[in-house]
Amino acid sequence: MTQRTQTQETEEETADQDLACPECGGNVVADEERGETVCTECGLVVEEGEIDRGPEWRAFDSQEKDEKSRVGAPTTNMMHDKGLSTNIDWRDKDAYGNSLDAKQRQKMQRLRKWNERFRTRDSKERNLKQALGEIDRMASALGLPENVRETASVIYRRALDENLLPGRSIEGVSTASVYAAARQAGVPRSLDEITDVSRVEKSEIARTYRYVVRELGLEVKPADPESYVPRFASDLDLSEESERRARQLLQNAKEQGVHSGKSPVGLAAAAVYAASLLTNEKTTQAAVSDVADISEVTIRNRYHELLEAEQDLPAA
Repeated sequence: MTQRTQTQETEEETADQDLACPECGGNVVADEERGETVCTECGLVVEEGEIDRGPEWRAFDSQEKDEKSRVGAPTTNMMHDKGLSTNIDWRDKDAYGNSLDAKQRQKMQRLRKWNERFRTRDSKERNLKQALGEIDRMASALGLPENVRETASVIYRRALDENLLPGRSIEGVSTASVYAAARQAGVPRSLDEITDVSRVEKSEIARTYRYVVRELGLEVKPADPESYVPRFASDLDLSEESERRARQLLQNAKEQGVHSGKSPVGLAAAAVYAASLLTNEKTTQAAVSDVADISEVTIRNRYHELLEAEQDLPAA
């Protein structure tokens, strides 16, 4: 015991001497930026050329640090396992791009199979994997941003956790989640547009949407006709002046109460058509009908109502 104690004391004394300045006996600190060990009292550089164990990149704020950090992809609700699983590439090649031999290919195929089984251990995870794939497919087809996909994924997860799926199809609840998320984010898509990219009927989407919104208590405001204007104007290659004029027509209609009980998509399409005529950028009702996915009859009816509402405004 005595010999062990003496050995430990000798090691501690040696460590203390290593931490002391050999010139003045002062404290020494490691300057990681310069890779040096420096005395705080006399400034003597005790050691230099130390190994820098930090990253090779520099960051000047927290956002830049997060962007450059290489600790794996961030978690996301758009993947059933939130992106924390291992992904094995489907190509049978090594890190240098060389093809694997037959034995290695067989091994990688076996690993892929077991990895897939571990990622979807139960029916809930298989359900979630299929639904999130559907959400991503529909959002891509509709040109929706990533925040809408994330919101739709969260809505579906909540519906699954609260046991709202029995009696309803996975595709129906997925489509309803996308529809609700787009309206919440202020980038709504019409029910007809949603139906075009979905694998279920329009009536089922509308029914499931109302059920999900009611059961989850989602706060979804009525769609604003003005939110459709930028997309319609862009698809028709209209100028900013036409877009601004269409917004003005819709604002006038709101003041007159014309918009009440009318389809926001029909009002937006009619406003874009009327604005194109008022700014001499003439477009056809058929072109607007194709972009907005509504009938020309609806455009004609709403078009006259919008112009009448503007004429009825009191003179300034």
